[in-house]
Amino acid sequence: MAGVGGVVGGVILDESVLLASQQLQHPDSSSSSHSSSNCAFFQPDAHFLLRKLRHSNIPTGISYGPGLEAHKVSILKEVATQYSIHCFILDASSIDDTTREVELAWRNIGGCILYLVSNKKRDIYPKLSKCGWLITILNVEGSSACENSSMVYINKLQELPLTICHINRKAIGNSVVTVGYIMKPSREEDFAKRGAFPMYPTQDGLMFVPLTFELPLSPQLQEVDVVLHKATDEIISIDLNSSLQSSNTITYSRGMQELQRYMEHHLDLCVIDPLNYIYPVLDRLKIQQILLGLEDLKTRGCRAIRGPNFLKVDDFNQAGLIQSLSETKLALPSIVKPQVACGVADSHSMAIVFRVEDFKELTVPLPAIIQEYVDHSSTLYKFYVLGEKVYHAVKNSTPNADTLMKLSGSNELKPLVFDSLKSLPTAKGNPNSGDGNSSKDTDHCIDLELVTSAANWLMRKLELTIFGFDVVVSNQVQFAQLYIIATHNFTKLSCKPMLMR
Repeated sequence: MAGVGGVVGGVILDESVLLASQQLQHPDSSSSSHSSSNCAFFQPDAHFLLRKLRHSNIPTGISYGPGLEAHKVSILKEVATQYSIHCFILDASSIDDTTREVELAWRNIGGCILYLVSNKKRDIYPKLSKCGWLITILNVEGSSACENSSMVYINKLQELPLTICHINRKAIGNSVVTVGYIMKPSREEDFAKRGAFPMYPTQDGLMFVPLTFELPLSPQLQEVDVVLHKATDEIISIDLNSSLQSSNTITYSRGMQELQRYMEHHLDLCVIDPLNYIYPVLDRLKIQQILLGLEDLKTRGCRAIRGPNFLKVDDFNQAGLIQSLSETKLALPSIVKPQVACGVADSHSMAIVFRVEDFKELTVPLPAIIQEYVDHSSTLYKFYVLGEKVYHAVKNSTPNADTLMKLSGSNELKPLVFDSLKSLPTAKGNPNSGDGNSSKDTDHCIDLELVTSAANWLMRKLELTIFGFDVVVSNQVQFAQLYIIATHNFTKLSCKPMLMR
């Protein structure tokens, strides 16, 4: 194993930094479940840290002394199972045995062991230092975090990922690019479990570190070369009365505002993507207007790709609605979506409308976009653009119009109201249902050359590095047209993406 000063190849968290000295009162502590009991005995930020380490590509373990109470040992082992990490017995008298056990468990880890412990276990420091372990002390007395040749001091558990990043950067130098990322926990978890955010440097020279608004941002940002953000997770409100090209249109959380100010004063910091570049994808009207430019893209066989016909409405009772629908070539059924595409409540509240008179009682937030409904045999293609690479996955989608009418009711044809993030109108056993688990049977329907051209066109138009869009293939014409029905900056992947060949 590498000595102190090398890359962190493994992390062991001592029970003294994980377990609280007495049972904490949590909102769910009255529950009889094991998970609630575990939370009550754990330090507030312990699970935060374990979640960050779980998919970090750095082997992680928990250690405890042989004299620890049985119920606490049980809690530690249950948590170790939950996060798929190792448990080791470790005290001053068993160091040699434990180091051999760690070496057997983590063969060829390629770095030193970082051992996070409280300052109550000073007797163990010297022997572990001689083994090449890097002792990192959680300073419960609140002294300033510092570092010397053999020990590192931190004040909070949340600081450990940044500490690992700092140690690795110091060991590797300029040959690694550090990406700091920030997004809501559920999205981060989805990306991380797919191996997207390793803290251990990759073969491509990339290393990722989670940023948190719970700590001062400036010291965190000084450790990174690139900031990857999902700013729409931090939107509080959007003012559609202003132009969405204006930064004053969007109100972000306090933490995101702090990040925004830092980026404005550090223009050399690489940001993916600059905040002003994401404004168009927040506005479904703006995106529809941009997609009008796609109609010049065609490939052999007369296939074309475009956005669906659309109409913006500020009031579902507005005079001349029927005429406006006709002028914009909108037939029924149509799908109705809020103009705000994401970041605020109800932005995914939609409806499929079958009769003009039903617009009057519609509950979709205004202003709204009425959009052409395209029969597409329940098959949706989700495309992801990452720089010059384009990926796609196949998902189940809403059925064709005739099936939707049966779902609505044969007599009344009431609007189908739904939240597109939670559940879509579907028909079990529908012969037109697509297979969301494989693209083998459906890839022949999609013109990948045409969609790649559209992806490159959109990348130039939007100036985004990472974004996605949804495509459906119409089954109503001899030479099926492709429709881009939604565009968004990067989102969590609902299935494994496949590289377009």
